[in-house]
Amino acid sequence: MPLLKNNAFVADDWVHLDDDTPVADQQRVTVSVERLVRDWDDLVRFPGLLGVRLTNTSREHDLTPYVPQLALIALPFPAYTDGRSYSLARQLRLDGYQSELRATGNILPDQLQFMLQVGFDTFEVPERFGLDVWQKASRQMSLAYQRGLFRKAGEREVWSERHQGFTPWEEQPHAG
Repeated sequence: MPLLKNNAFVADDWVHLDDDTPVADQQRVTVSVERLVRDWDDLVRFPGLLGVRLTNTSREHDLTPYVPQLALIALPFPAYTDGRSYSLARQLRLDGYQSELRATGNILPDQLQFMLQVGFDTFEVPERFGLDVWQKASRQMSLAYQRGLFRKAGEREVWSERHQGFTPWEEQPHAG
């Protein structure tokens, strides 16, 4: 599958290891979350860059002790209707993860903007869509639903556009 990064196809220089494949003279490797937990004492001494492939049932707090050592976290989209990885990505970014966050699996161009808004920055995309389709998809939305954190420069918020001239309340007043 092509790897989309910064609106261009790039080579994937990560080696994705099975659970029984030894970590050899690689510079960048990803392992499953199960192997990460099981073999952490060995993996923490790995001199190259380490990444992890999560499942869509993983919880971000299960990664807490490992996150500072991870240069890549890959989150799966097994079906276009399965949005659990959106939540995982957003929570990882809110918790301070700043390295590469990759979406894998069944990704469609019309989901790209939403993935960018929650913090994904690389995408393993299906070959059935050309680069021009992905580039067009990256420009289709001019408004962001998320407030603040992951908006691109110049991107406006839906709330602000709908309520021009109004200031959002810090706390909503309640009746009675």
